[in-house]
Amino acid sequence: MTGKDIPGLQEAASVIPQGTKINVTFLGNEDLEMRVAAAKAVKDLGFTPVPHISARRIGSQGQLEEFLGALREVGATEHVFAVGGDPAEPEGPYPDSLSVIRTGILQDYGVKEVSIAGYPEGHPDIADDVLWRHLEDKSTALKEQGLDAVILTQFAFDTDPVTAWIRAVRDRGIDTHIRVGTPGPAGVKRLIGFARRFGVGANAMIVKKYGFSLTNLMGTAGPDRFVGDLSNLLGQDPASGDVSLHFYTFGGLLATSEWARDYVDANS
Repeated sequence: MTGKDIPGLQEAASVIPQGTKINVTFLGNEDLEMRVAAAKAVKDLGFTPVPHISARRIGSQGQLEEFLGALREVGATEHVFAVGGDPAEPEGPYPDSLSVIRTGILQDYGVKEVSIAGYPEGHPDIADDVLWRHLEDKSTALKEQGLDAVILTQFAFDTDPVTAWIRAVRDRGIDTHIRVGTPGPAGVKRLIGFARRFGVGANAMIVKKYGFSLTNLMGTAGPDRFVGDLSNLLGQDPASGDVSLHFYTFGGLLATSEWARDYVDANS
């Protein structure tokens, strides 16, 4: 959710299981008060806030500590997501999430678990070897600091690169819990727009496998087939380890929450 999504969270609250992790984004057009208010709303409604720390948007160590301090005041620092962020040039001393982790500041504000980003299909602006090196370095740094870790992936439409990437993570000796990103139900045109923005494969063959067609951009698509196929594939590979899902709510918090509830009911 974003800082503007508190009404949407309140609308969806009755459908979301208590304790569910809900990420709170760090957008450039929102301020500290909005981000903290959103994290507080998550906490107050009985869920687990996971506020984002966008490294390249942090202007100074003082700004980082101000943000963490404000989150601590509302009980929202146990779980955070450290991510590089969008700006081409860092606005302060942190060029990437690894540099934030290495400050050692997070523990001072009560952080216990740090989510880090994973990119099964690569990143449009970062070379694959750099992504792997940073994933390994972040995993090592968090272990050395006694912090729990979660790898939270970019969303995907195709299970093949996801399962191959999970195998590659495990082959590198990284046994961290992985949360595979998938979009909740949303308009096809909107999904394609996000895919292009984030470098996610969305050619005709891939999206047909996911469950929609590029010729029907006015329709809506959900992750039923992707989730079912991924579950089956991981069930056949015990070496995949601890893997669960993370939903990107491009179609709204309520629509995603209702889909997840109905999917669980139908498959239980």
